Formats: sequence, structure tokens, C-alpha cells
Amino acid sequence: MESRDIIQAPIITEKSMKLKEEFNKYTFKVAKSANKIQIKNAVEEIFKVKVLSVATINVLPKRKRVGQHVGYTAAYKKAICKLADGQKIEAFEI
Repeated sequence: MESRDIIQAPIITEKSMKLKEEFNKYTFKVAKSANKIQIKNAVEEIFKVKVLSVATINVLPKRKRVGQHVGYTAAYKKAICKLADGQKIEAFEI
């Protein structure tokens, strides 16, 4: 699996921005089949930073309803990567 296939998108929310500012942790949506080692190598290769640790979370689908129609949001895998001190990823800077 290639690095660009593993890292699908950055997750930019209020909670992820707070993690970035306080703990230098960055959040990504990743491929469901990727493990922590593959995620670490992909982030280091794409963004040219040093990753200290990776935490992964499988986000379950939520039931949503619009009128009488019921459906589910998509399930995905989320990775939180802690970077070395003094390093940052420019894609998250607004």
C-alpha cells in the first residue's frame, strides 16, 4: 500500500485543533486496513516530520434520520499522530 493511499485526509475539528496546539498531535482519516507502523511511515514520508507515537480509533457509523428515511454515516479509521517537539505540519495551519 502506498503512502498516499494510507493517509486519506486531515481531520480538522475544534477538538483536533486543541490537540495540535496543546500536545503537538495531528489527526488523520486513514485506510481501514492500515496499521500503526504503516501510518507512521506514511506521515513521515509525506510531511517530512518525525512521528513519536500513533493512536488509532475505529469510528463506528452513526444512525441518521431525515424525515421518514433512515440511514447511517460511513465508518472510518482515525489516527492521532504525536510529532517530535518543534515539528509541525503546514497542511493544518489556517
